[in-house]
Amino acid sequence: MGRGKVVLKRIENPISRQVTFSKRRNGLLKKAFELFILCDAEVALLIFSSSGKVYQFASHDMGTIIAKYRREVGLPDSNNPQFRTMQFWRSEVEELKRSINTLEARLKHLTGEDILELGMKELKQLERQLKIGVERVRSRKHKKLQEENTRLKKRVRFSYALYVTIPNM
Repeated sequence: MGRGKVVLKRIENPISRQVTFSKRRNGLLKKAFELFILCDAEVALLIFSSSGKVYQFASHDMGTIIAKYRREVGLPDSNNPQFRTMQFWRSEVEELKRSINTLEARLKHLTGEDILELGMKELKQLERQLKIGVERVRSRKHKKLQEENTRLKKRVRFSYALYVTIPNM
């Protein structure tokens, strides 16, 4: 008597799903080991659970097998320092692009553009930032006006002193 056909769909019950994962993972690891022993094959198996835990089997060194796979499919060797440098700069460029997009969006919001997409919390934060900015501008403007006023008063006093000391002709 054989087994019935299993319908492949996500198992909704988390306990049943975990039990099934554990049993099938162990079966898959056993099959990988058997393939290595029976057929003298190089086998590498990586399994990531839904929680992010990793399970692995390698008949030889995992890094060597992965490097061999990368060469076979035409991917650059990850041990190559040039590849690591390129990978670093790619990630750096992506990070900078994200930063630029974020800053451009904030700048648009500060100028009153694209604010329809903002929620109440973001609008209140934007209003607070704008109030602080206006206060800074007013403070700087007031300081500049005082400096200009002081400079003009000195100029008037100097002009008056010149006028008084020059004899009338």
